[in-house]
Amino acid sequence: MRVGFGYDVHRLVPNRPLILGGIHIPYLFGLQGHSDADVLLHAICDALLGAIAEGDIGRQFPDTDPQYKDIKSTLLLKKVAEKVKEKGFFLLNLDTTLVAQRPKLLDFIPRMINEISQVLEIEPSRVSVKATTTEGLGFTGRGEGIAAYAIVLIEEMVSR
Repeated sequence: MRVGFGYDVHRLVPNRPLILGGIHIPYLFGLQGHSDADVLLHAICDALLGAIAEGDIGRQFPDTDPQYKDIKSTLLLKKVAEKVKEKGFFLLNLDTTLVAQRPKLLDFIPRMINEISQVLEIEPSRVSVKATTTEGLGFTGRGEGIAAYAIVLIEEMVSR
């Protein structure tokens, strides 16, 4: 078994859609980034890549490469999941936390879990998405950005 940890943060800006967990969240601001800036999926990608010792999302999909401009992070996550399988591992479970003062995310979490489980081709019961605030403290508390943490447990496939 291997564990991987991921963290990502993006700035909230006007005139961008807010995409979290692969779904659109109605809000006045969106996340700034080269791709769709889905901070949650980026943290998951980093956790998976860390578990298989393949660096991070920036190494795999550099923001200097125009092919990744405005790409959906669900596609990036799919590519990372394929890399995990190619290395001979499967995902046992995923636990994540979104950190945002606003918008309130509780009502969107079931859809995020469903989307993530479909992309990763695992049961929704293996995916945990939580949301918290920082009680008004720091950049997330001031509404300047959103952060996400992810941890994964993967296991080597055994041939039978």
